[in-house]
Amino acid sequence: MEGALIARDKVGVQDFVLLDSHTSEAAFLNNLRKRYQENLIYTYIGSLLVSVNPYQELDLYTVSQMQLYRGVNFFELPPHLYAIADNAYRVMCNEYNNHFILISGESGAGKTEASKKILQYYAVTCPTTEQLQTVRDRLLLSNPVLEAFGNAKTLRNDNSSRFGKYMDIQFDFKGAPVGGHILSYLIEKSRVVHQNHGERNFHIFYQLLEGGDKDLLCWLGLERNPQKYTYLIQGRCAKVFSINDKNDWKVVRKAFSIIDFTDKDTEQLFAIVATVLHLGNIQFEEDSNGHAIIRDGTQIKWISKLLGAHLSILQEALTHRKIEARSEEVLSPLNVDLAFYARDAVAKAIYGRTFTWLVNKINSSLANKVGFLSGDSTRKTVIGLLDIYGFEVLDTNSFEQFCINYCNEKLQQLLIEMTLKAEQEEYELEGIEWEPIPYFNNKIICDLVEQKHKGIISILDEECLRPGEATDLSFLEKLEEKVGDHAHFVTRKLADQKTRKSIDYVDFRLLHYAGEVTYCAMGFLEKNNDLLYRNLKEVLCNSKNCIIRDCFLLSELDNRRRPETVATQFKNSLTSLIEILMSKEPSYIRCIKPNENKEPGKFDDFLIRHQVKYLGLMEHLRVRRAGFAYRRKYELFLQRYKSLCPATWPHWHGSAAEGVKRLIKHIGYKPEEYKLGRTKIFIRFPKTLFATEDAFEYRKHLLRKVPSPWSGTSALLHQEHSQTIKLEAYWRGALARRAAKKRTWAVQTIRKFINGFINRKNPLCPENRDFVRLSQYYYLLKLRDHLPKNVLDKSWLQPPSILEEVRVSGGFWGSGRVCRRNSEGKGCSFSHQLQQKVVTSAVFCGKKEGYQESLTQPFLDTRLSESSKALGPQPRYVTPVIKYDRNGFKARERLLVLTQSSVNIVEMAKIKQKIDYSIVKGISTSNLSDGIVVIHVPDDNKQKVGGIDWDVAPVCWWVKVRSRG
Repeated sequence: MEGALIARDKVGVQDFVLLDSHTSEAAFLNNLRKRYQENLIYTYIGSLLVSVNPYQELDLYTVSQMQLYRGVNFFELPPHLYAIADNAYRVMCNEYNNHFILISGESGAGKTEASKKILQYYAVTCPTTEQLQTVRDRLLLSNPVLEAFGNAKTLRNDNSSRFGKYMDIQFDFKGAPVGGHILSYLIEKSRVVHQNHGERNFHIFYQLLEGGDKDLLCWLGLERNPQKYTYLIQGRCAKVFSINDKNDWKVVRKAFSIIDFTDKDTEQLFAIVATVLHLGNIQFEEDSNGHAIIRDGTQIKWISKLLGAHLSILQEALTHRKIEARSEEVLSPLNVDLAFYARDAVAKAIYGRTFTWLVNKINSSLANKVGFLSGDSTRKTVIGLLDIYGFEVLDTNSFEQFCINYCNEKLQQLLIEMTLKAEQEEYELEGIEWEPIPYFNNKIICDLVEQKHKGIISILDEECLRPGEATDLSFLEKLEEKVGDHAHFVTRKLADQKTRKSIDYVDFRLLHYAGEVTYCAMGFLEKNNDLLYRNLKEVLCNSKNCIIRDCFLLSELDNRRRPETVATQFKNSLTSLIEILMSKEPSYIRCIKPNENKEPGKFDDFLIRHQVKYLGLMEHLRVRRAGFAYRRKYELFLQRYKSLCPATWPHWHGSAAEGVKRLIKHIGYKPEEYKLGRTKIFIRFPKTLFATEDAFEYRKHLLRKVPSPWSGTSALLHQEHSQTIKLEAYWRGALARRAAKKRTWAVQTIRKFINGFINRKNPLCPENRDFVRLSQYYYLLKLRDHLPKNVLDKSWLQPPSILEEVRVSGGFWGSGRVCRRNSEGKGCSFSHQLQQKVVTSAVFCGKKEGYQESLTQPFLDTRLSESSKALGPQPRYVTPVIKYDRNGFKARERLLVLTQSSVNIVEMAKIKQKIDYSIVKGISTSNLSDGIVVIHVPDDNKQKVGGIDWDVAPVCWWVKVRSRG
């Protein structure tokens, strides 16, 4: 980072902490402008990253850039998203703790893109396996699904996130991403039923109509034209040139398949999307009694079909309200206004809960793929990405803006507290006295909103729950009564004469940390209640759509307690989020939108000043600069600036701390300009660092010239320079020779195989030997994966014609083509062995234990030679056996001889026993590996035959024979 200071006049400083006028907003904007005009969109405030949306493609996110920032010290390279991501990853791996990256900013400032780039960085740079790649794909492809259902076109951004998202990326002990978990906050359900002029509904509605195939739309009862649907035309911009709904639909469908959604899941999910569109087209009219009735039954029939709900019950639920009084239930007809309210309420409830189901489904997919469940021992550490809506000030600030700004108020409080905590911990670690830093503590504003019984949320809930006629105006009156004396709250009634002109009678104003925001109280009670009539909830609980049944549980009908209000739910979830973040090490990214028209290179000072204020950047800079502007490890500081002192140049042989002391004494630092810690030097003022850097830059030019102002240094530098040049020359020569040798080998190898291919049909010779051997090798590799399933299978892989050693033979392997030479002069041929194996297979395969182990063992030749005539006519076979006496079973070695007419037991060339084949009744073998063979003879031949046990191991199995009647 220090190296870039020399160009600070042109491109500004890389860290706002190094600004001389750190309290000047004009200086802050001027530095931001200089960098933006040079396409330097990233700047630090300490460890916080400020990112300005360039609205154009920059060559900043390539794989080479990712590798450049991988494992590099945080301040060694220019500011970048990858530096933040890599620093969080290294801290997590080295210190075994959890981390989070908070990304905030206005709609259109680039928050969603920043979170995508960080996910891509981890996907490329972290260790991987095939299974982990699946997890990464799911993490990355969860984004387009959530964007389809949670993003929409607004006046400020064509792809604005209308919900807050916190994603945990979970890593194993090797630092590889193995899973993830997503939390969503405050989906803007009101957008489903109403959009301002110039805005659209959620993307998924338009994607389904534009990209869904004809059969799907027909099954859903939909038409392609979005102008046909009431919920899609209120903003009057169904078509947006910058959005390709058809392509986005293809991405979403692909993502569904990878995230492990079944066909049934997607089918029922799209049925819910279609149901919302049909709900919007339901129109009501008054009957003669002033009660609401449905004008056209077409839409309600489609809803009944898609939800699997009874048609008459659904119609009744939309036009009547069930009232319970003690043990009685009464259906009260609705007027037209209440019927429209009921219709919109059920549409918002269905979409809101379906979005929650979608997030949970994605979480299940991310966890189950690697068994990453709660309490799993494989989990090590987590990096959290919080993509949250930024502070907003609109012309008309509604209930949603109130919740969003309350969230940012809490996060600003967290940011300041954790920044101060980190500063104080570093000071204590380095042994430097901590000086208390004055700052604006916005706890007073947080308490105004969330304090129990006294805060705005509690007052809002009271108005929603109290009996009687509660209205938005009665809520405003209650606020004036209970918090009217608060310094950060004002209404038209409480304001002075000058301020009163800018506040309407239904408005109230809060003085947030970032400035004043005026909220319109109209709609606060309705949106906070978010009530769904009981009979509508019963219809949804009994739906045949599995997703709807998961979202609306039957147990809700048994719970008579009033559900929590939207503001209370949001406050509780925000409290849980703050607890999660407090347990992790923080990093911050603040995104800025440079202009409203999304034009590259345009820097709107007024708009950016507004965002700098609302993001709290000046306050953060003031806190960060209250102590020391610059701090570095002694080793790094000495390594860079050692040439400025004769005692430390060219080599310092003492400790780094002593070297820095000697260096700054020579330079002339004043005591108030620096402090020396245990491992770091702290410099208070940027001008001190700038002067040091300028001196270093000047010194670099002097070191290239001769003579040097220091005696003796010139010759030493010249010698070192000459040695360096000579070493480089030798090394380049070695590399060139190595490359030339490699090229020569490559040319010879290619030429050799070309000659082999040309001569492949000739007899084996030096010209084609290598080519033929390579062909044989690859054939055998393929053959390994295509062996027949049994010994009689003749479907062998066709060998190349150049394999001359392939032979045709019958049986086992011989039924195909096998590359093998027959051994010369060594007993029976290989072909004969295979024929014997085939016969043996037919007799024993599947009937004999240990048969499989005998397959690879060749048979021994047991045929007697032609000179053996004593035992009768040929052929004759012989094998050694062991004879056991019937009395005592004493083992005696014998020979078993088989002739064409009899079985003989021979001892020392003397026939001891003989059994003619004519008297043999049968032969039995054991199916075990005990080697028993039983020869059956008539009872009257027992004495002649006797009891014999023997062994025929040469044929690869044990055989024992006993005389049996």
